[in-house]
Amino acid sequence: MKKLNSLLVNGNFSFPNDLKVQKYPGDLPERVIQFGEGNFLRAFADWMIHLLNQQNLFNGRVVVAQPIKEGLADMVNEQDGLYTLLLRGLRDGQPVEEKEVISSISRCLNPYTQWDAYLKCAEDPLIEYVISNTTEAGITFDPTDKFENEPPTSYPGKLTSYLYHRFQYFKADASKGMVILPCELIDRNGDNLKKAVLQYAELWKLPQDFSRWVAENNHFLNTLVDRVVTGYPRDEIKTIIDSLGYDDSLVNTGELFHLWVIEGPKELSERLPFHKIGLNVIWTEDMTPYRTRKVRILNGAHTASVPAAFLYGLDTVGEMMDHEVMGKYVRQIIQDEIIPSINLDKSMLEEFASAVVERFKNPYIKHYLLSILLNSASKFKARVLPSILEYHTLNGSLPEKLVFSLAALIAVYKDGKVDGNGMQARREKDEFIMKDDVWALEFFAAAWSSFDGSQQSAEQVAKQVLQNTKLWDKDLSEIDGFIECLGKSLFKITNLGMQKTVAELVK
Repeated sequence: MKKLNSLLVNGNFSFPNDLKVQKYPGDLPERVIQFGEGNFLRAFADWMIHLLNQQNLFNGRVVVAQPIKEGLADMVNEQDGLYTLLLRGLRDGQPVEEKEVISSISRCLNPYTQWDAYLKCAEDPLIEYVISNTTEAGITFDPTDKFENEPPTSYPGKLTSYLYHRFQYFKADASKGMVILPCELIDRNGDNLKKAVLQYAELWKLPQDFSRWVAENNHFLNTLVDRVVTGYPRDEIKTIIDSLGYDDSLVNTGELFHLWVIEGPKELSERLPFHKIGLNVIWTEDMTPYRTRKVRILNGAHTASVPAAFLYGLDTVGEMMDHEVMGKYVRQIIQDEIIPSINLDKSMLEEFASAVVERFKNPYIKHYLLSILLNSASKFKARVLPSILEYHTLNGSLPEKLVFSLAALIAVYKDGKVDGNGMQARREKDEFIMKDDVWALEFFAAAWSSFDGSQQSAEQVAKQVLQNTKLWDKDLSEIDGFIECLGKSLFKITNLGMQKTVAELVK
């Protein structure tokens, strides 16, 4: 079977009718350097740039720098940067699958073997954008990293070397600063990346003029990205390749939904005019409301519903959403308690919530509840606790279902035994291993150790959990009625079981 790139470059192949294929854009100049060749950026930023190119609104390609020593550079180059992207999900309740050959990537460099070629990109005046996704741990400052390393070990170190080469080559020309769009999933990612670059400039004793040029002539933009990318469809690849009629080692899959919130000057949106082709890209002066909306509704609904669904006996998000009782539970949590706890425009929240429910129901994504339970204590603190506290502030009462969601989480740790692999725990139908910080696992195990099945004992467990300031950064037991409300839910779960307790809750 022939490779995708040979067929597209030669133009003599009859592609499937349901596959979008455009002319090979080999003559377009490189305008973006991208750190990261993985699934996410290829299904997100590179897809968007491809769509801009189809409308002649960007007319540029992406040169990718492999951020770690082992990566996909050889595979990307063997296919001339081309790959097939399948976007799948529900639209207005109906299954939809969109297939397209993406052609925005020109080549992929490995800085560990092609350092000079990597720095050469900094000399190109047309390459004025940086995009990155090097995992949440990628934007960190490593004081042991060295300027003379070829390349530096960290992503910010590599970027500092790149910017310094550009600064020198263009003799500190203010117009040659870059627009930098990190996609790493950390808060204020642009601010953190800028801070790390300036720290390297200081550590490596680079000229003060360079630090000034970095700070004043480069745009480090904070961004928020949202799309579930399921990557290479290993379990389906034979069927997919047979349907396409060609070989593609870089097939990528993701959901239909996408969102890119970029905090930056409005004039930059005209240079990257994603909005002109209907993409869900929002340029704003303050991304805080959008981050709050995502964390509280999307992430919060996951974290608030998964413990109960897992103990109910379900295994995937899809099963949870299709289940008569648990599906209602998730919707009620979002509509009745999470949205009323957020002091933002309600229409914006309702629109996003509707998309979240449809995304949770996506039949093409098998998202296991046990994997979502990973590190649940810290997730609950960031994603659900703010909704509980703000609901209480706004309404003067505690949100019943969100408090119950905390009880369900605590119940996950009941009867568990901590060992080197995590916590060996049980639910009604089987055993499982709960992964969390060791200190958290040990705390919950200790909190349950004296439980005797009584209402009073359940309230004692609730009190210990709420008083743990290491978990919550505050003593939650001081909130009027919290101990009693949480203890009541714990008592019901342990005496009636999860299924009867949830059924009573969602009447």
